[in-house]
Amino acid sequence: MNNNFKNTKKVVTRFAPSPTGFLHIGGVRTALFAFLYARKYHGKFILRIEDTDREREVEGSVEHIKTALSWLGINWDYGPDRPGPFGSCVQSERLPIYKKYAEQLIKKGLAYPDPYTTEEIADFKQQAEIEKKPFLYREHRPNTFDVWDGTRPLRLKVTEVKRYTWHDAARGELTAGESALDDVILIKSDGYPTYNFAHIIDDFEMGVTHIMRADEFISSMPKFLSIYDALGITYPVFATLPPILRDDRTKKLGKRDGAKDILDYRNDGFLPETMINFLALIGWNPGTEQEIFSADELIHAFSLDKIQHAGAAFNEEKLRWMNKQHLMKLSDSDFISYISESLPEDVSKKIVFVPNILEKLLPTLRERVELRLQFIEDFRAGEYDYALETTK
Repeated sequence: MNNNFKNTKKVVTRFAPSPTGFLHIGGVRTALFAFLYARKYHGKFILRIEDTDREREVEGSVEHIKTALSWLGINWDYGPDRPGPFGSCVQSERLPIYKKYAEQLIKKGLAYPDPYTTEEIADFKQQAEIEKKPFLYREHRPNTFDVWDGTRPLRLKVTEVKRYTWHDAARGELTAGESALDDVILIKSDGYPTYNFAHIIDDFEMGVTHIMRADEFISSMPKFLSIYDALGITYPVFATLPPILRDDRTKKLGKRDGAKDILDYRNDGFLPETMINFLALIGWNPGTEQEIFSADELIHAFSLDKIQHAGAAFNEEKLRWMNKQHLMKLSDSDFISYISESLPEDVSKKIVFVPNILEKLLPTLRERVELRLQFIEDFRAGEYDYALETTK
């Protein structure tokens, strides 16, 4: 471990996805905000793969994540293909590190092997349900502990049940009560750490100074902070991002509401400049009337104190409008290249049949086209048949 790196005051941020499927817009926005903040302060941005939940891992997800971020220009200083001075950025390759910290907690009397079977724990939970109270493992903590041999889960021993209050760079002072504290699992029986444990150790080892995450993690903060305290680690800066809502603002945007794989937007013809511009303005307000930003302008303008508290809507109509604004900045040759890229065979055949058709249609295309997919749909619907006939 490079202690000089760990203790540096330079800004270090990270994006730490699990390889469990496609990368959605919420995850991309988290990566973008972390990237913008690191670049603004000439710091480091880390792409860490949190693959400790082996059952949920989807083959090809890591490459998908790398492809998506690269398309958007969100480039990492250290990642799964680029180890840092702290070692690998893939959690499954860092198991000895988690074991080392687990053993430190055992020596301090702050961790112990779980003595109960799955059936016994299920009985405890059932009894709590009958008594209409939340199940807390710490209420069943044994008085004496066996030596941990790795075959049973290792649990944190919460020694102080208290209300936690912490500062959030985006939301100010936050607090949560004692009911969120429990003897959580640190290392599973398969030898892999839980998210609760691994991400804290990795952030510390990698020198992460600022953590940006979604609002669903607020309720988990007390157990995170109890682990920081047990390990004796100083808290990094936390910044909670607002949820991305459906266009009608009634609920979070999910797959059932049309949320797509980020690379589907690329395939439809949205420019990477458009996507980062659009996502940056979902939940962050620059404090000006400016809506169209380049990547460099976003880096210069971005700040944590301008992250909004309330959820922000994903408006695809606005996204298409923004794409047109960025298309207008393209040169004529780049615009034609954009239109002709990855066209389906039925469209490309007709275009090739009429020489220079796109050049001749350029004024019309620049006026009408918001999106390559729109051009394809209009072309198939016969919107440009007049041009095909008159230019033969």
